[in-house]
Amino acid sequence: MLSAVVSTLLAFTSAAPVHAAGTSTFGPSSHPVLFVHGYSSSGSYWNTMADAFRADGWPSSHLDQWSYDWRQSNATTAQQLAAEVDRLLAATGAAKVDVVTHSMGGLSSRYYAKNLGGSGKIDAWVSLAGPNHGTDWANGCGYTSCIEMRIGSAFVTSLNSGDETPGTPRYGTWWSPCDTVINPDSSVALSGATNTQTACLGHIAIGSDPTVYGQVRDFVNS
Repeated sequence: MLSAVVSTLLAFTSAAPVHAAGTSTFGPSSHPVLFVHGYSSSGSYWNTMADAFRADGWPSSHLDQWSYDWRQSNATTAQQLAAEVDRLLAATGAAKVDVVTHSMGGLSSRYYAKNLGGSGKIDAWVSLAGPNHGTDWANGCGYTSCIEMRIGSAFVTSLNSGDETPGTPRYGTWWSPCDTVINPDSSVALSGATNTQTACLGHIAIGSDPTVYGQVRDFVNS
């Protein structure tokens, strides 16, 4: 089923970002962006992308490079994410947020959307190189969060039971054929999401690629 989803929904990237650099796309309907990093990382992972959003008009108050303890269960992170979303909404006065995630960050944010009422507070959700159906790379690490990333884990199985893209958010995933951390590649795509294949990018590089940025920006701002 996943292979069919990927083959029918993937879109290849263009050679350059959609808009010219320096063109502001932030407007009255734009939402604050909450960035969720992945395993063994921090909010600084998003420096390049956050700077690009800022250059396109997003105020710093609407760009939240959130950090959390990546070793803990993704369910625990989801509870903390719920509090961070509420904080960001209160600080900006917005009704909803856009959630942009890398790698494991997709799991806690999906748990939040599915199990903690988060789908009503998210306008657009983005997964860059997310182990949405698990990855065999996680067989080699032992923290709770990593065990939950394993193919067939109770966490991933429960997360994908029923509707993979619940509620009203617009879901989008980006996956690279050259990502050696997410195996198989088809793990990233979700049924009901807009699933996009990137150029040949590494697992870390996907978050700073200018073409991916342009696509993500336009997706969350559409």
